[in-house]
Amino acid sequence: MSLGEETKGGQSGGIVCAGNFIVDRVHTLSYWPEQGNLTHIAHQDIGVGGGAANVVTDLSSLGFPGRLSAAGCLGDDADGVFVRERLSDHGIDVSRMVSLDRAATAHTHVMSVPGQSRTFFYHGGANDDMTQASIDIASCVSQGYRLFYLGYLMLLPGLDKLDHEGRSGASRLLETAQKAGLLTCVDFVSSEDPAFQRQVEAALPYCDYVIINEIEAGRATGVTVRDSDGVLLPDAVLKAGNSLLSGGVKRGAIIHAPELSLWLERGCEPITTYSLAVAVEDIVSPVGAGDAFCAAVLYGLHEGWPSARTAAVAHRAAAHCLGGATATDGIPHMSVLVEETKETEQAFG
Repeated sequence: MSLGEETKGGQSGGIVCAGNFIVDRVHTLSYWPEQGNLTHIAHQDIGVGGGAANVVTDLSSLGFPGRLSAAGCLGDDADGVFVRERLSDHGIDVSRMVSLDRAATAHTHVMSVPGQSRTFFYHGGANDDMTQASIDIASCVSQGYRLFYLGYLMLLPGLDKLDHEGRSGASRLLETAQKAGLLTCVDFVSSEDPAFQRQVEAALPYCDYVIINEIEAGRATGVTVRDSDGVLLPDAVLKAGNSLLSGGVKRGAIIHAPELSLWLERGCEPITTYSLAVAVEDIVSPVGAGDAFCAAVLYGLHEGWPSARTAAVAHRAAAHCLGGATATDGIPHMSVLVEETKETEQAFG
């Protein structure tokens, strides 16, 4: 696969990434205090996160050849300005980012103690107020965009809520995008909300592709995908994928786990791709690996690449992401991933 010769995007087409945009403040603590006590913040990092933010930024880092647009809601505040500036620095169109004066920009305070787990304090803010009316699908089509990504379902209350007809705002937004000719791709968040399965089921018939992890696939379908020891059950993952297709997903279900990915597409044999071995000492942070995988899949779908090759490249993107400190660090240009994939094929082929 030769970039520039076999890609079809050129400067045409493009991807709109809609959904969560969050300002992340990562505080490194000297220790975790007991309730009512004080601890010192040794260091603070600030960045932009969230499903749509990570994916669209990763696509930019991959050197996606078409246009990229971010769509969502921000507060009319300094954090909102910060998000716009960060995305614009990556060459991403932010004209579809709506500013709301009644809500703050979504933000998370991440409390991290070195060598221990992290704790997240999240305020949904403007993300919670995103609705179907927040995005002008007609303008996406008129400007030549071809693919519409929405992430994350189950972390966008204004889109997830079911109405009296059993439909969600997400399902209506995706239906509008499909009818307008856009390829719709959706990701979920690993929520324990008891309404998870019903709200996801409402959106499935309007998804061309779902790109999710094994936990989300299990919760969306009621299938147990790991045994009591946490071991992945490949046959169960296959069952969950088939259930997603039966639930109405139009084209394909792509399920990724730390061990492997499964690509199920209507009319095709399932494709299993095993993950790359990454040494523990080379892993800086696992945050964002799933989004990196998703971004590479969107790249391949937009460009019409074969599914097996796209999956292999997506695993490479996730492996590189593990070596970065944030969700979007460590993502190389797509040409690097393609070359690495070729080298692997030559070594084992």
